Amino acid sequence: MMGKNFKSLLVAAFSLGMMFFYNSSKAQDSVHHATEEHGKAEGGHATEGKFDVTKTILEHIKDDHSWHLWGHTSLPLPVILYSDKGFEVFSSSNLVDAHHEPAAYQGNYLYKTVEGKMKVVNADGSIDEAATKKVWDFSITKNVASLLFTVALLLIIFLSVANAYKRHGVKSAPKGFQSFMEPLILFVRDDIAKPNIGHKYAKYMPFLLTVFFLIWINNILGLVPFFPGGANVSGNIAFTMTLAVFTFILVNINGNKDYWKHIFWMPGMPVAMKIFLAPIELLGVFTKPISLMIRLFANITAGHILVLSLICLIFIFKSVFAATIAVPFAIFISLIELLVAFLQAFIFTMLAAMYIGMAIEEHHHHDDHEPHYHEPDVA
Repeated sequence: MMGKNFKSLLVAAFSLGMMFFYNSSKAQDSVHHATEEHGKAEGGHATEGKFDVTKTILEHIKDDHSWHLWGHTSLPLPVILYSDKGFEVFSSSNLVDAHHEPAAYQGNYLYKTVEGKMKVVNADGSIDEAATKKVWDFSITKNVASLLFTVALLLIIFLSVANAYKRHGVKSAPKGFQSFMEPLILFVRDDIAKPNIGHKYAKYMPFLLTVFFLIWINNILGLVPFFPGGANVSGNIAFTMTLAVFTFILVNINGNKDYWKHIFWMPGMPVAMKIFLAPIELLGVFTKPISLMIRLFANITAGHILVLSLICLIFIFKSVFAATIAVPFAIFISLIELLVAFLQAFIFTMLAAMYIGMAIEEHHHHDDHEPHYHEPDVA
């Protein structure tokens, strides 16, 4: 018992330490951006200028063509572009100068990053909109690199667990990492898939497990302040939209005739009401995945913005007293974000399972022109 309590205390101390280090790292980065971006003295040395809260926060949550590590040190990532002049690949280090400011790079066109986006510019620095529209950006950005890392991590986790089951069988007690993963897998199966999908749940378990762990791991990595964490993957609308589109396709491809009948010609309703409800039900087919997309994106992004806003209060008021209030609140919100990271993965997976269950559910109807009711039992 003492050993378990000691381990719990160590875990709690480590978690609080991580949260403090996370917020300290955010604070140091905020100071760095405040001094670098808002004022420079003669000779190129940075001086204190007006602190731009909005710009500082957006710098932390946006995607980028390089992965910031610390200070002026960044990990360059490959830039992959396709235009009417063909493919070209180069390092993102070519897009910054010696002072770590955005610089133009001559490839098939003259490229420069503007607000994190790849643009074609003219010799005077103005954006060439016509040429920019010809360029397709397939670069490995920070979010893409983090997503690839998560995929590799998922493969390692699930392949190792699968090999453990092959060696020891399913009847023996799980050991090591297998004992940690098994309750989570059973949670997705017994508390998400079975109640919402029914006896056909096994067909959709690979999708539900992938979505749950992909979102959860990405959310956790987004709270880690050092490499390979810190990327705001779930706070990128393109990522959440992709998950929502796959859910939309899976739901509607597997939808049975009862599902589509309830959308276009709802049983048991007057004809006039059927005509009135059909467009609303059809609109619901699209609003469901849109709600999945926006919910995940908004909750994760809001959490990061809230923590950064609290840290920025220190540099707005420039007071130690502000730090004594902001830091504890930021640590508290960071702890809440650990819960939110799990809850958002759970909610997305649960709603996806619910939509799948509604699409494949078999309904038993009486005659469409007869009212639906159950006669009371007579004792």
